[in-house]
Amino acid sequence: MSSQFSAQKTRKPGERLFCFLLVLGSVYIFWQAYNISGFSELSSPGAFPLAASAVMILASCITFLNTLKSPAVEGMRFKDHCLPPIVAIVMTLILVYSVILESLGFILSSFAFLFVTIQFLYRRSILYTLSISLLALIVVYIIFRLVFQVVLPEGIVPEREILSSIKSLWR
Repeated sequence: MSSQFSAQKTRKPGERLFCFLLVLGSVYIFWQAYNISGFSELSSPGAFPLAASAVMILASCITFLNTLKSPAVEGMRFKDHCLPPIVAIVMTLILVYSVILESLGFILSSFAFLFVTIQFLYRRSILYTLSISLLALIVVYIIFRLVFQVVLPEGIVPEREILSSIKSLWR
């Protein structure tokens, strides 16, 4: 046998909590599967979800017990390992985007979000970031608003009037 199989696995920061939450989530899914129709027979609608969630409970319990046995890794902090600064900043940008989406509307808030995020992550010229943001916004807008006809938050841009004036050009 190689030495990698005999070496004891170390536990990374947050792994024990994650495995415990996985057990709780599996139990919740099992309970929801039981509420579908109970378990009266093997062909009942809840039989497969019950079986799948039972396997999830078993696997998550085994993983949790193995995690409890393994020693913690030295010199690694939860904040640095699970939430590095770049991830925290992008999560904050997503939160700000979700807050301003309704008031500013899809077009302006999405453009601002894309521009700031791409500039922060990619660090290229303003013109390059501007063109990527604009192109991505146009593609997303065409696909969702015009092709799939998803109603997007309008905000302060009079989107309906603009679309109706563009459509009137072809009449």
